[in-house]
Parts: sequence; structure tokens; C-alpha cells
Amino acid sequence: MIAHVDMDAFYVSIEMLRHPELRGKPVVVAHDGPRGVVTTASYAAREFGVHSALPLVVARRRCPQLNVLPVDMQLYRRGSRRVMETLAEFSDSVEVVGLDEAYVDLSASPVPQSRAREIKRKVTAATRLACSIGLGPNKLMAKIASDLDKPDGLFVLTEGNWLETVGARPASLLPGVGPRTFERLRAIGVETVADLAAAEPGSLEHSFGPRHGPALRERGNGVGARSLTTERVRKSESRETTFPHDVSDRALMAETVERLGAAVCESLADHGRSGRTVTLKIRLTPWRTHTRSRTLPSPTRDPEAVIGVARELLERFDPEDPVRLLGVGVAGLVGDAPDDVPETHDAPARDAPAREGAPAGASGARQLSL
Repeated sequence: MIAHVDMDAFYVSIEMLRHPELRGKPVVVAHDGPRGVVTTASYAAREFGVHSALPLVVARRRCPQLNVLPVDMQLYRRGSRRVMETLAEFSDSVEVVGLDEAYVDLSASPVPQSRAREIKRKVTAATRLACSIGLGPNKLMAKIASDLDKPDGLFVLTEGNWLETVGARPASLLPGVGPRTFERLRAIGVETVADLAAAEPGSLEHSFGPRHGPALRERGNGVGARSLTTERVRKSESRETTFPHDVSDRALMAETVERLGAAVCESLADHGRSGRTVTLKIRLTPWRTHTRSRTLPSPTRDPEAVIGVARELLERFDPEDPVRLLGVGVAGLVGDAPDDVPETHDAPARDAPAREGAPAGASGARQLSL
């Protein structure tokens, strides 16, 4: 039995610990500005149609009384570490898949549901935050189950109740069935999870190929991975920033590349890693993205070396149009330090500015138990 632990509205919930006056009100955590994107929305904000990855200008249009709080990744990482340390008390096998979610193998427990309730109690005691837990015989079922009773819920999916519970839902409920795949499924008469579970294998193979077709049918029947991946190796480190207005000033571009390169090297040093390939990312208007890379003779995290290569790549590219976004990355990492918690889940931040130094509000965070 596998548990999927999903922290409810994680970033907003943490912010409520230091902004209790905003509890119950529509709140989002976001990088403010004309190109800002919602990172996390409170449940009150979601009632207005405000959700993760929504442009902030649209969110404010849908909810004029919206409260916008700045992103404070340092605080969220501290909260995440407290959560993951608590989960490690319940199993030797924990797969961290984001700052706010993880899989926990409870197969050794004779009463996994009671164990899951104890996890919820311990997480709340350690962080003052609520989580939802899904239980299932594999990761697929566990992840879907955690969304079926939110917030602060507990739901169990098994082979016995799988189709009864989710069979009538759109096949897009399943991980790996994105909008394009869903449209292709609908074209062959597959609308729901139950339709996919009973679909003719030959039809799926014809439409999606001999590997993807059967895999989709298995997903429709709730078949998923049963083993957890307990270690992750970071392959690259990067920072990027979106300018409030398109930029043509070469000096400002060079200064931005220097700042981003320094932030990347600081993070590499924190994690005991070095890399050989320096990459510059440039996005021009309208939405044309270019990358330029150079591989060094040996791994480094020296800011002078990384910034020097990034600035040279910028000079050689010489963008002909104003620049919307700049990013600097280092890949081909080596080192003995374990990977940090990935920063990919509470919500995808499309085109969000990178973290540069201490985020706004970090000083107030020291007053919290996190």
C-alpha cells in the first residue's frame, strides 16, 4: 500500500501562518507584475476561478478583492523539509516529488489507513499545516486518490473500487493524458476512464503506437508503478528572470546575466556540486526562445568562470529584438551531495521570475516555527 501525501495549497497555507488576518479570504502567492503568474491560490480564491498558472492580470480581473503575497522560497523550503522529515519517521521508503508532495511506502503496516491518519496528525503537529492523503496499491491510484477528498482528506482507491469511483470521469484525469492525447482519444470514441479501461487494444495501438497504446489502457485500469524512487540526482541548476518590460539595454542584460550566474553558482556551492556546461537562455518577443551553450574543460562552480562564459554567449548572440527573458544554467553536474527537494509542484509557474537572493518577506519568516 502506497500513500501519496499532498500538502493543501502549500505556499498559501504557509503564508497564513504569518498572515492569519487573511484566513478565509481570496489569496494567491505570485511574482507580482504585468507578467506575473499565480503560483498557488487559496481555496477561497479558487471559488472565483483563480488557479495555479493563471496570469495574475486575469486573476485580478476574476477576483478584484484578491490578496497577492510575494513568493518566499526560503520559507517554503523550510516547511518542506519539516514535512519530509516527518514522513521519514513512518517509512524507510519515501519518494519526494516536489516541495509539497511525496509518496510513502506503507506496505509494512498492518493497518495503512490508521498509519495514514497518524501521518496527517504528525504533519499538522510539526508544521501547523494540513495535508490530503491518497492510499492505493500503486503510485497512480495513490496520487489520484489524494485529489478525491480535499482539503485535509483521506481516500483509498483499490482494484475493487477503481472504476466505480473514477470510471465516469474524463480520461484526462489520468497522469499522462494531456489535452492533445485526450482529444485523440475522443476522436476514437474514448471519453471516460471506463472507456479507456475497456478500449479495444488494437484501436489504441493503431492510434498511439505499440508502446503508448497499451500503456494508456493500463492506466485506464488503474495499473501503475509500485516501487518508489528514493534518490534523485540533479542534472542541472539554472535561474531565469522575466523583465517587466522588454529590454534592449545591453548593459542591463549583462548585469542580469551576472546576477543570475552568481545565484546559480551560490546554489551549486550550497549543494556541493559543479558543472561543465554553461547555458544562456534568451526569449525574444513574440515568444521566440533561443539557447546557447559552451562546455568547459572541467567542472566548475566559480562565479567568475560561469558569468564570463554566459556574458560571452550573450555578446555573440547579439539579439536583434528586445529581450523578454534571460536565463543562465549549468549542466553536467558532478558531486557527492544529495539532491535538494525539487521545486516543481505546488503549481507550475509559467515564465515566472527566478529566485534571486532572499525573497520578500523572508525576515518575517524567522518568527515562524518552520
